[in-house]
Amino acid sequence: MRTEDVLKADVLVIGSGAGGMMAARAASDKGVNVILADKSLIGRGGATILAQMTVAVALGEAEEDDPSIHFQDTMEGSRGLAEPDIVEAIVKRAPEVILEVEGYGVKWARTPDGKRSQVISPGHSRNRCVYVDILNTGGATSNGLRKAIWKDTQIQRLKNVMITRLVKKEGQVIGAVGFSIEELKPVGISASKVVLATGGLTEIYERNSASANMTGDGFLLAAQAGAELRDMEMVQFFPIAHLYPPLVGIDPIMWDPFRYKLGGRLLNGLEEEFMDKYAGEKAGKYTATRDMTSYAIFKEVEEGRGTPHGGAYLDFRMVPEAKLREGFGPVIDILLSQGVDLTKDLVEVAPMAHFMLGGIKVDKEMNTTVPGLLACGELIHGMHGANRLSGNAITEALVTGRISGETAAKCEKEDYSSIIQTESSREWERLQQFWHPRDVAEDEASMLQLRKKIQKVMWEGAGPLRTEEKLKEALVKIRKLREECKSVSLAKQSKYALPLVEKIEAYNMTFIGEAVVLGALNRCETRGAHVRLDYPDQLSKPLSPRFTMSEELEWKIESL
Repeated sequence: MRTEDVLKADVLVIGSGAGGMMAARAASDKGVNVILADKSLIGRGGATILAQMTVAVALGEAEEDDPSIHFQDTMEGSRGLAEPDIVEAIVKRAPEVILEVEGYGVKWARTPDGKRSQVISPGHSRNRCVYVDILNTGGATSNGLRKAIWKDTQIQRLKNVMITRLVKKEGQVIGAVGFSIEELKPVGISASKVVLATGGLTEIYERNSASANMTGDGFLLAAQAGAELRDMEMVQFFPIAHLYPPLVGIDPIMWDPFRYKLGGRLLNGLEEEFMDKYAGEKAGKYTATRDMTSYAIFKEVEEGRGTPHGGAYLDFRMVPEAKLREGFGPVIDILLSQGVDLTKDLVEVAPMAHFMLGGIKVDKEMNTTVPGLLACGELIHGMHGANRLSGNAITEALVTGRISGETAAKCEKEDYSSIIQTESSREWERLQQFWHPRDVAEDEASMLQLRKKIQKVMWEGAGPLRTEEKLKEALVKIRKLREECKSVSLAKQSKYALPLVEKIEAYNMTFIGEAVVLGALNRCETRGAHVRLDYPDQLSKPLSPRFTMSEELEWKIESL
């Protein structure tokens, strides 16, 4: 690579979900040049575009509300692990940012009198969650943000570029290196500030609601650069994801808003309601938080009252057909075409890996512990603690994206092209080992199959219900899979190097999975989303496992 081939920007944003696009928009608004890079299409990957439900914001249009009340609800829902400064920073700016994205064309639903429609979601004490009908909140948000950045000449968009390492000078991040997936050539980017916005890690689990590219890249990039991570064991499992019968073209987590609107009942395998005894939830009401609902379903399964496929039933049979059609809209006919008649049939649901609660330690301006490096969205630690309230995810992404972009824009503009050029060449040489490892016979292997092995190990050993024995087994297996990944040799390609991407992702997933397992072994308690069957009680003083990484790519962990 020549120096003139190095790309240059004041701010580099890696990842283009809601957080990344908002960071790019905010930085550009401050007058700096931005490169927005994504290993997928801009604004088409990640979790935002899949989100169906609500966005929590204390607008106070449905009833009296205030960010201070939103703060209290979020802190209480976090089971003692949220960072007050982070929560406060997000809920305070949420009203402003929600109105900003409305200006980009995100049409929040309105009541007949013209106010924004706000509903209550579990864990919130007020009707504060806005939404876009029908099941289109995430898609509409992504579309609006894409329009907001598309014609901005200060924002350069790089699609299908995989960033594999951050570059530092004297302890400060000064850019990043990786490769173009389409053209299979090295990419080096010089930047005064770098914002990580790559989303979560739930693709490491067998049952997950993520897009396939959410493999935890940002956590590893940050750790390798020296950033501190917290509470990596804290993964949220969405309680009522679809389990059975098989459905095509249906998002597995789509049941939640319909249950809320129509009062769908959760039944065990004996067709008995059971949420009342775990959370005092009354028939037709939907008030239990996600961690409690997941726990209740698995306890019923554990005690022999699960459904045939290991979950719970979701029942809408008591809802009149006209009301079902009104509430479900066109979805009701999609279900009917696949043999599911909700006036007569039960469906089976069960928890599914949905959201990362822990992550990169940041301050209230979204700076990490490494100078020059910021993070936003699902990557960060601090907003949710041990349990995320419904509606707080897109709020977090939008607000932390804006804050990180504004902070990053306060940079001294410097050109680090010569350093980036050297490091890009070194990284390109390192990446060649993923094609032909030394001392290993060539054999074509299915990277998809290896990914499935990793996902199975994580689900069985570090899924919703954990024990020391299962976690230790998972740790051994995940490390063996890393060695297996190293031994896979791929036929070298000249363009469209998807097998290379899949191998790098699988290799990185073993490190991310290991961090989750180590954190779970370290947390000898049950708290929120984290359930240890061998430690069923919650500690009086919450600990917070802290992760850093050695140069040998080994996790170092201690408790605070």
